[in-house]
Amino acid sequence: MKETGSGRGERRGKPGRLKRVLITLGVVVGVLIAALGGGVAWLWTSADVSTVGKVSFRNELAIPPLADSTVEQDGTRVFDLRMQAGETEFKDGQQTPTWGFNGSYLGPTLRAERGEKVKVRIANGLDEASTVHWHGMHLPAKMDGGPHQMVRPGGTWTPDWKVDQPAATLWYHPHPHGATEKHVQRGLAGMFLLDDEKSARLPLPGTYGVDDIPVIVQDTKFDGAKFDHGRGMMRSLGFLGDQTLVNGTLAPYQEVGDELVRLRLLNASTARTYAFGFSDSRQFALIGTDGGLLEAPVRMGGHLRLSPGERAEVVVRMEPGEKTVLRSFPQRLGDAFNTRFGGGDDSFDILQLRAGDTLRPSPELPDMLGELEIPEGKDPARGRHFDLKLSGINGRKMDMGRIDEVVTRGTEEVWTVRNGNGMAHNFHVHDVQFRVLEMDGQAPPPELRGAKDTVFIPDGSTVKLAMRFDGPPDPDVPYMYHCHLLYHEDLGMMGQFVVVEKGQQAGTPPPGRHQH
Repeated sequence: MKETGSGRGERRGKPGRLKRVLITLGVVVGVLIAALGGGVAWLWTSADVSTVGKVSFRNELAIPPLADSTVEQDGTRVFDLRMQAGETEFKDGQQTPTWGFNGSYLGPTLRAERGEKVKVRIANGLDEASTVHWHGMHLPAKMDGGPHQMVRPGGTWTPDWKVDQPAATLWYHPHPHGATEKHVQRGLAGMFLLDDEKSARLPLPGTYGVDDIPVIVQDTKFDGAKFDHGRGMMRSLGFLGDQTLVNGTLAPYQEVGDELVRLRLLNASTARTYAFGFSDSRQFALIGTDGGLLEAPVRMGGHLRLSPGERAEVVVRMEPGEKTVLRSFPQRLGDAFNTRFGGGDDSFDILQLRAGDTLRPSPELPDMLGELEIPEGKDPARGRHFDLKLSGINGRKMDMGRIDEVVTRGTEEVWTVRNGNGMAHNFHVHDVQFRVLEMDGQAPPPELRGAKDTVFIPDGSTVKLAMRFDGPPDPDVPYMYHCHLLYHEDLGMMGQFVVVEKGQQAGTPPPGRHQH
């Protein structure tokens, strides 16, 4: 049978149409790949932030006032704090909605001496429940201000305890489960300074606000007059801002009238890790970490890394008439991806120091500062392991009604903390100051050899921490351990432990308990 012309045309047409379809699909796929590649390239090139050389330093640094206090007949020092909403003028003529303690933003600096009894009368003037946690403080669990000590709107809470630890730079901030990041970002934070007789005898800069300066560093972003705390794409660590505040001041400068100035650095950001140094690469002396003074000053010419929640005390020498800038430098936060999208490539001009034409003479720093009061980890009662993941610690997300660990009062332990999560984390333990025994199997660098309550742990790293539990036993009220990148904490990267007497069993904490 003879084939018709139409049949031959159909056979010739099908391959032609298929070819055209394949070409079209190839073009579409190519366009999509190019667009995706271009999008990734745009995200990469736009991911870093730098304010170096761009800050006007036009605003005098605000110094948080020392909190007023009264002393009761039994010697108890009493402070009053009120959480409240307000507005703050960070930029000329623009009011930003904020929260603060006893004001519209941040809070006063509380100060007490070792051996003193303290009491803090806290009132919640917000329309949300919140807490006040004493970060770095050794105190009973029911006074800790964690998520079990919520203060309802209009409610009050009055914790009291005896200060029983060395002089140190501590701080206070909210700790509501699932909302800590938001409450801290809005402005609820302040310093709590501890003094003792030993540190008072040392020839260190010590006049608050003059040669002893609180430096509360936060990164922020504005949408017009309001804060913009959106996390954006690729920000697995949490919010990262494009400029910095110090003590709530944009573009700050500090007049210096002494040869030596002491800076009490507090990283109060919720996710950003800083690498502090000076714009002219001058040396400075590290004299204290989270839990107090080092045994001896550490002379540093490089950069001092502080992750969220960490503190450090540094002393810098100034010459008459000169200026220098406290700067955060780029740093590695893991692999190239985590460094880029975790803020590691960012740099910030944070605070300008301006020396007067004449300076008051300062005594030289002492060669020795004192002895550390933290365990050496030589004979621990037991060890524990903690695996950090965004999904939870040791595979478990935070549960307010579950006790994760039970420790015996008066014992020393070594905690091994590993981060294999593909991103940076840090680790904070309530109530104790610990010693960093090892970082990735090696002795820790000098800046990690002091008393610590928070430690940065890059991806792929393991740290060993020695700590002692001397707090009063309480089987029902737990302390927390958690990542202090607050977005991670809010997602459930937190656990609970109770301190009990030998042989005592853990109780069950009532979830969601509010103070009145």
